[in-house]
Amino acid sequence: MEWQHLFDDLEGQLAAEWEAERAALDAESERLRISKLTLRDRLQAMVGSESTVLLELLSGERWEAPFRVVGADWIGVSASGDARLRIVPLTAICSFGVDHGILLASLTSAPSDTDLRGRMSFGFVLRDIARRHTPVTIGMQNGDPLQGSIDRAGADHLDLALHDANEPRRTRGVRGFRSIPFTAVSWVRVEGASSAA
Repeated sequence: MEWQHLFDDLEGQLAAEWEAERAALDAESERLRISKLTLRDRLQAMVGSESTVLLELLSGERWEAPFRVVGADWIGVSASGDARLRIVPLTAICSFGVDHGILLASLTSAPSDTDLRGRMSFGFVLRDIARRHTPVTIGMQNGDPLQGSIDRAGADHLDLALHDANEPRRTRGVRGFRSIPFTAVSWVRVEGASSAA
């Protein structure tokens, strides 16, 4: 009888040690998985949630905005009740605020990018806007927003013809030109386009 009690006790201790070791391995595996998540992965997990996110930009702007789309290095939002799409490079984001449940849910594995939007870079989107001659307003990291049309977008900068955003680009309406590094761009608002991207 005493031997049986001793063996039961040893089995219990061994099972508890194995369980503790398995839990430690599971926790380490989860920490490793989370260490590989990018900001983009977490934002991708938030797309489509009905909640509004407080988006804080390096320029000092703060918007209550749902994420509409996430690209390779940018997000698309409709900010503060404005239905026009704003394209925000990830490098312009200072922080984002969400409720704790959504924050935890964003730690789940992000869906793989099977659609083309998830692979489109900021420059690619700007080149498409330039091709369409769509008027834009560009929020700058330092300074007032600029309005006009993107004439061309390179690998890391764009050329903007300055004119009123509510008018098409016409030679006589252009007030000047600016070459703007992508790092100076806080956001690009596509004028006349809605958030249904």
